[in-house]
Amino acid sequence: MIAVVTDSTSDLAPDLARQLGIHVVPLTVHMNGRALLDWQEVHPDGVYEHLRAGHAASSEPASPERFVQLYRELLTTHDQVISLHISGKLSETVRNAEKAAMQLPEPGRVYVLDSRLTTAPLADLVLRVQEAVQAGTSAETAVQALDGYRDEQYMEFSVATLEYLRRGGRISRVTEVMGNLVGLRPVLTFQNGELKVIRRARSKETAENILQSLVERFGSQPVHLTITHAGTDPVRIRALRDAAQQSGLTIRQGKVMLLGPVIGAHVGPGTFGFMARPYAD
Repeated sequence: MIAVVTDSTSDLAPDLARQLGIHVVPLTVHMNGRALLDWQEVHPDGVYEHLRAGHAASSEPASPERFVQLYRELLTTHDQVISLHISGKLSETVRNAEKAAMQLPEPGRVYVLDSRLTTAPLADLVLRVQEAVQAGTSAETAVQALDGYRDEQYMEFSVATLEYLRRGGRISRVTEVMGNLVGLRPVLTFQNGELKVIRRARSKETAENILQSLVERFGSQPVHLTITHAGTDPVRIRALRDAAQQSGLTIRQGKVMLLGPVIGAHVGPGTFGFMARPYAD
């Protein structure tokens, strides 16, 4: 048997992760002088309300000790573990997982992998790996398939302001100034494990701008589309769904994901994005 592990920045809903047998190691959110486990002790909306009130929030990576405990437990009932995590350029979490694996009597039974991503794209990789191992794929084959999975997917997202990313050290001050232009919203994507501002779009047209970029990439090819949003705002989420349906993308399957507390602490209120990959029956 093979166990699949990820961290809470995958933003997999806790109930879904439990249902699928995916093990999630939480990062920690710091706010109001408290240390709260991501998704377990704080809901995403709590972070956004905190930030809108003008307060600061920060995050802490999952510790090596937390990984050691989980790996040891899993290896009593599983032959191997695939542990897939947030980009090492965005968090120390994957390095702490590597340290933990090296403390085990048989470290070769644990595959610790840097996804070079986070949130929806990371969740997508985790779900596909879990599906593969459940179908009987070996750990080695599932790990080798990851690059192909990653190459298939593409995500762009937009933040209302780059201030939160700059505060957390995820972008530079120069990038923040260049991105925060009046009347325009920055559009970002993942490149080599980092977040990059790739262009700016008119604030009222940002969703359509991102969707057009996906149309140019995927054409008429049927896709699986994920909408990500900062907070449970039914009106805004419905508007993003409508924009996707009118975009020209050939959407065969879709879902909406909330950006979690840790991710929310770094991107701030008003963030949304779209991720697509080819749809497979």
